[in-house]
Amino acid sequence: MSPQTGALAGKLASLYGQDYALWLDNTCQLLRAGRLAEVDIANLLEELTDMGRSEKRALTNSLIVVLMHLLKYAYQPGQRSNSWRFTLKEHRRRLQELLSTSPSLTTYFDQIFADCYQEARDLTATETGVGLENFPVDSPFTQEQVRDRKYLPQ
Repeated sequence: MSPQTGALAGKLASLYGQDYALWLDNTCQLLRAGRLAEVDIANLLEELTDMGRSEKRALTNSLIVVLMHLLKYAYQPGQRSNSWRFTLKEHRRRLQELLSTSPSLTTYFDQIFADCYQEARDLTATETGVGLENFPVDSPFTQEQVRDRKYLPQ
């Protein structure tokens, strides 16, 4: 790395903390131009890592919301509303989008399903006032039902 290249990479690194949008634009320009030695690699790697975490957080959050609303729909039939159906549809859409744009997240979905159900069970009990003991310990919904945009418990 030449002294000029090192200075530019250092300048980009300090830009990262001062003007993220400009840092991102400059980084993209350098990558497009093939000027890899000038790229702020440390912060670029951090951003890429955060993107992966962000996708997983989004999947986890949408899965919990879907499970909560399925529980409410199943265990509070007198409270069913269009709002609940809309929330189910919207968060299933988000799940579908995440899984179709990043199919490798399907494995992650499988891994977190049981834990997300436990979180949804606890949150639903708190939100509804229905005792935790009234919700099954294991999910009464299959992963396919959770992802099926038309499925509603009876």
